[in-house]
Amino acid sequence: MKFNVSSTELLKGLMNISKAIPAKSALPILENFLFDLKGNILEVTASDSELTLRTEIEVDTTEEEGKIAVPARHIIDLLKELPDQPVSIRTASDTSIECNWTSGNSVLPFFPAEDYPEIKGAGEDAEKIDFPADCLIEGINSTIYATADDEIRPAMNGIYFDFDTESTTLVASDSHKLICYTANEVKAPQKCSFILHKKPAAVLKSIVDKSKDNVEITFDSSTVVFSFDRTTMVCRLIVGKYPKYRDVIPQNNASVLKIDRARFLNTVRRVAVCANKASNHIKLELKPGQMEITAQDLGFAIAAYEKVSCDYSGDELSIGFKSTFLSEILANMNCETVVMKFADARRAALIVPAEEETGSEKICGILMPIMVQ
Repeated sequence: MKFNVSSTELLKGLMNISKAIPAKSALPILENFLFDLKGNILEVTASDSELTLRTEIEVDTTEEEGKIAVPARHIIDLLKELPDQPVSIRTASDTSIECNWTSGNSVLPFFPAEDYPEIKGAGEDAEKIDFPADCLIEGINSTIYATADDEIRPAMNGIYFDFDTESTTLVASDSHKLICYTANEVKAPQKCSFILHKKPAAVLKSIVDKSKDNVEITFDSSTVVFSFDRTTMVCRLIVGKYPKYRDVIPQNNASVLKIDRARFLNTVRRVAVCANKASNHIKLELKPGQMEITAQDLGFAIAAYEKVSCDYSGDELSIGFKSTFLSEILANMNCETVVMKFADARRAALIVPAEEETGSEKICGILMPIMVQ
């Protein structure tokens, strides 16, 4: 193998996929990048066996094609210290490569490409759907914080992609809160779905360029492939059945609170400073035209209280929530005005952007109340 490439372009490509390199692996070969040079395209693969990232980097010139595994940490650390300039990389022996730049060179080991495990994509029966990049990022950002860490129910540890012929919904829940993000512009030929673990979901949103048009999603029962620009992400799906989330979305909550989202969020955060650190419980006292938010920690003899004017219609209501959950939902909504709909103190509250907000139908949150003295 021998080729010339810009040090900056090579580093940029490697950094984009380095998130898939494990810090320590039972398979030491996975601590390497797999370089596959064909023509003027260098295809680089990084994998931890569960998540695989692959990108294509255009090289300046190719003198000899080849396929080798290069230590990830060493090559990245070297390129980070080089200013932008052409570098020449070639195999110097059966076990080492030489990296030459304007004023010096470095010798690094490499390993046989045959030792690198084969990365399989989706099968022949896979579904294929185009998803607008900006919409996909917004959907993941809007839901990922609501995923669980549940060893007993692994399906709750990811984002549920629910494709339909009319729209697509991304769902996440930890059984205390549930968030739905609906993308009306994404339509599938038939109903289908998959559950993407939150770790690859976080990686995906960090590497997708929202200025790009579409991300092509190909998936079967066990594997999903995201393709965009010159990058591909392959990962295993969570196998399991996701709960029937539509059945728990309240439809007839008659008591309605309408309030400025930022003001509500800041008030909750201020009052929650005096909440019990173990439970984080706060209480909302709702009356027409006003809301009182209180918190106390009897163990430390501290308490907080704040009265907020608001638009509330319905019966007087006293209801408790975990402040961290309520703050998360409010912080992750982009609207100016938020609406909370209540049935009573024991049933879930529905949280949505005000109807006049742009894209108000895109997102809704459900939060379970808690009993507060």
